[in-house]
Amino acid sequence: MFTKTLLGMSVVAGLIAGAASAETQAMAWTDLNLRDGPGPMYAIVGVIPANDPVMVQGCLADASWCQVTYGETTGWAAGNYMTTTIDNAPVALSSGDNRVVVTTVTYDNTQAVTAGGLATGAIAGALIAGPVGAVAGAILGGAIGASAEPDPTVVTYVTSNPVAPIYLDGEVVVGAGIPDSVMLAPVPNSTYEYAYLNGVPVLVDTKDRKVVYIVRQ
Repeated sequence: MFTKTLLGMSVVAGLIAGAASAETQAMAWTDLNLRDGPGPMYAIVGVIPANDPVMVQGCLADASWCQVTYGETTGWAAGNYMTTTIDNAPVALSSGDNRVVVTTVTYDNTQAVTAGGLATGAIAGALIAGPVGAVAGAILGGAIGASAEPDPTVVTYVTSNPVAPIYLDGEVVVGAGIPDSVMLAPVPNSTYEYAYLNGVPVLVDTKDRKVVYIVRQ
């Protein structure tokens, strides 16, 4: 779960301000949501494109979520999908490598608000890490970025036929696997299924239940 040890935001702000000189530059491995809190139920305030740099002000203790600034927007991004460069090689922020130095912060607002209002749904499970998922220090190749856009009629169908939202631990990225416990809706006359996952509609390959496209509205 994404709730962490509580600490007043004024204290957190002070920690971050005091550690400004220790900001770490990182890079998203794939197109990555920027949210207004550290968890999948928080509203998306932007998207960090694959290979674009961000400045990391601090991360939760396990680096699962980090407070970052991209351009003029500050928010939270999944640390599992960001790397920093050490000795000319990428190292995942969440790898546990002691050479990765970021300020540890906590977050005290446990009310997650989505674009549609207060999120009342519970976390129903966890996303299965895709080809860019961070696995304890393993870098599994380059960023995959965004997938090819599907036929517009598929996107129109998905956006015109919303289904009940589902929230899973982790971040929605192309290549992430959907657990078998999650019911997916079929897209007629296509090889896709879909779900409204962690605040966004996603297209899923029917064969391996992996996210192949994220519908950004």
